[in-house]
Amino acid sequence: MSVSKSSQWIERLAALTLLAALGLAWPPAHADSEEMLDTLQMHGFLSQALVITDDNNFFGPSSEDEGSFEFTEIGANVSLRPHEDILIAAQALSRRAGGDGGDARPVLDYGIVDYQVLSNQQRTFGIQVGRFKNPFGFYNQTRDVAFTRPSILLPQSIYFDRTRSLALSADGASFYAEERFDNGIMRLKGGVGTPTDRDLGKQLFQPSLDYDVKGDTSSIAQIIYEHNNGRFNAALSAADVNLDINHGSSDGELNFQPWILSLQYDTGSWALTGEYAVRSLDLTGMGAARKSDTTGESWYIQYSKRFFNDWQWLLRYDRMVSDKDDRSGKKYAEQGRGPAHSRFAEDITVGLQWSVSPRVLLAAEYHQIDGTGWLPLQDNQDVSETERHWNMLLFQFSLRF
Repeated sequence: MSVSKSSQWIERLAALTLLAALGLAWPPAHADSEEMLDTLQMHGFLSQALVITDDNNFFGPSSEDEGSFEFTEIGANVSLRPHEDILIAAQALSRRAGGDGGDARPVLDYGIVDYQVLSNQQRTFGIQVGRFKNPFGFYNQTRDVAFTRPSILLPQSIYFDRTRSLALSADGASFYAEERFDNGIMRLKGGVGTPTDRDLGKQLFQPSLDYDVKGDTSSIAQIIYEHNNGRFNAALSAADVNLDINHGSSDGELNFQPWILSLQYDTGSWALTGEYAVRSLDLTGMGAARKSDTTGESWYIQYSKRFFNDWQWLLRYDRMVSDKDDRSGKKYAEQGRGPAHSRFAEDITVGLQWSVSPRVLLAAEYHQIDGTGWLPLQDNQDVSETERHWNMLLFQFSLRF
């Protein structure tokens, strides 16, 4: 069969992930092994994209020749219930998104032991220990699978792909609570832990500078209200993220505090979604040349329409600035720190998705972009050579099983 080799690879990866997850918790001695194995679930997914740009590079040498095929995601997730109140779940992911390809090695995307303390018709409360997925915005906790994203790329002003590992998960403990009303559901999520920091030095700073970035104790929280079976959704997310930075003999600290307001109206056939974020960033201890205390701003508005049951098109306007006091980046450029257009980005996106079957998804989208505020640094080693105005075309094939 054409997918047999991929299936075998996914199954082996999922089995290894399960063994790692099982090592986190022992099932009760009286648990019936057959009943426990009945709860075992294993799933996999694979996505391959082609990225083409006229200027600048995104996920590989996209501005050269036929474009870049260096956006690949292969993952496996597994879950098991050793007890009715305990869930063990984990996901391993091999993801290449440009760069030198080193990030393609399989890593633990998330892995948790979930204990449901309380569950009845009115409310639920539980805690999780391990590598949990950060709750912020509408899409962060489901961004790892193409089928759960409204487009190939999420709005980059909110969901930066160049710092995906930092945003996606943290190692520590989290909680969740749910209160059900007659016409809606209120959910509260939060956690304390150390952010995952894989390759952050190359993502936050120019790779040639060789910065070493490590996560420190951080916290995150989110409150969500869903009304009338999800017809109207509102969320408020906040985080306090701390990173330790080392560069030669210099040490520093970076504190990042985003607040995100999310609103959505979804009729089932069409949806209008918007999110607004204010982001304060404070960098200290790296010398006067690197010291920074700025407040950035991001927002987008997105309209999506479903038609013919298995088709969906999308139109989005996405805007971000790195410093509200220097929206054009002029002051930044005058200080000799880089081009002005590296401090903002305005993106108009048109996308189309076709669900060929429940397991196969084809997607395409076009981006017209002014600015390089979220352009991956690892694919653009010399920011002075980047262009302010550029266009990007993406095609993606996704499979899940």
